[in-house]
Amino acid sequence: MTSLSVETLAADAVEPITSAGNAQLGIAVLAGIAVIVLLITKFKLHAFLALTIGSLALGAFAGAPLADTIKAFSTGLGNTVAGVGVLIALGAILGKLLADSGGADQIVDTILAKASKRSMPWAMVLIASVIGLPLFFEVGIVLLIPVVLMVAKRGNYSLMRIGIPALAGLSVMHGLIPPHPGPLVAIDAVGANLGVTLALGLVVAIPTVIIAGPVFSKYAARWVDVPAPEHMIPTRPSEDLEKRPGFGVTVATVMLPVVLMLVKALVDIVVDDPENAVQKVTDVIGSPLIALLAAVIVGMFTLGRAAGFTKERLSSTVDKSLAPIAGVLLIVGAGGGFKQTLIDLGVGQMILDFSKDWSIPALLLAWLIAVAIRLATGSATVATISAAGLVAPLAAGMSTSETALLVLAIGAGSLFFSHVNDAGFWLVKEYFGMNVGQTIKTWSVMETIISVVGLVFVLLLSLVL
Repeated sequence: MTSLSVETLAADAVEPITSAGNAQLGIAVLAGIAVIVLLITKFKLHAFLALTIGSLALGAFAGAPLADTIKAFSTGLGNTVAGVGVLIALGAILGKLLADSGGADQIVDTILAKASKRSMPWAMVLIASVIGLPLFFEVGIVLLIPVVLMVAKRGNYSLMRIGIPALAGLSVMHGLIPPHPGPLVAIDAVGANLGVTLALGLVVAIPTVIIAGPVFSKYAARWVDVPAPEHMIPTRPSEDLEKRPGFGVTVATVMLPVVLMLVKALVDIVVDDPENAVQKVTDVIGSPLIALLAAVIVGMFTLGRAAGFTKERLSSTVDKSLAPIAGVLLIVGAGGGFKQTLIDLGVGQMILDFSKDWSIPALLLAWLIAVAIRLATGSATVATISAAGLVAPLAAGMSTSETALLVLAIGAGSLFFSHVNDAGFWLVKEYFGMNVGQTIKTWSVMETIISVVGLVFVLLLSLVL
């Protein structure tokens, strides 16, 4: 689910590194994915090594020069770590500050006191949807996961019953609602109205997130019963503290990056002038890096100092927060490397070639193309932009509402069945302490439900509008 800038995607659209035909390339993709799954499930190889070997195997099966395959993998790994690595690190520091200061305890205790066992999944999906509105998926995860894990452990809830609604809220926002990069570029490509797309997107998103979140989580909890991973949850330190930060200031600290990014998004929409002084300022303070960095610095005072931490204790907290995420960073980076190898081999173009002559309704065609590219490349944003480019000519004679629904159909297709070539798959797997099979039965199925249910509601709206 890695979020990519438009510039990055433009850079990706280069000559493929192999002259393999579509049939050979298709077989190579299946073989490369099979190698990864086999190495992890059968031989119990670490996912980072499996993804690296699988990427090299993919290039070999496709007949690409080894040097080019290595370059594609290294570029993808570097871009992914550069894009989300610092954000994951800052999120880990903020999460550790929350935990060690007792701020997370305060949030968890307050939620547990206010929400009943039955309403807890609904509370989590609401929180995730609000937080996910202005955030990249990865940023939302690193902000939410500490709270999800602590609620599950403290309240003795099934991790899937709490985690799936939170993930569904984040994922639906990422795929369907501007100002996320995929929907924004699709809106531009097909000439849709942003306001109408946002409004119809919310109409589609609400029932979709309910079905894929609280409703599906009942079944996911039966299929996969895993405890919250201990190495991701610090012990409850606030019992040894004389004081801990209040609920209001703790929530305000966690919401600070959300608010900063939301302000940036709103100013970008309302002002829409890159030369405007206000927009220049909000573009800086609302960037994920600056917003999370600001939250960490503020958190040192509102959380750390409020709990009576010394400068040495604060430094120690930051130091200890980074060790557990080393494996996560490597795996997510390798997932990005595999995805980039697929893109550089020309897999996206292969899918577009296959779909050129399909004669089916525009909304369904847009969804199917996005699904195919998503399955092949692992990137929701690449799938959205590629599909939008292909179906843009169909939007010429459409009404305002129809073009908005076209964007939403593409967005829904771009979320279909996340698997081993998606960096988001590995992020969820590692944070929740699941194996590959468990991640497919929960996360991958949830993503598929979002995609299919989203399409159904888009088609229903098309009948009404």
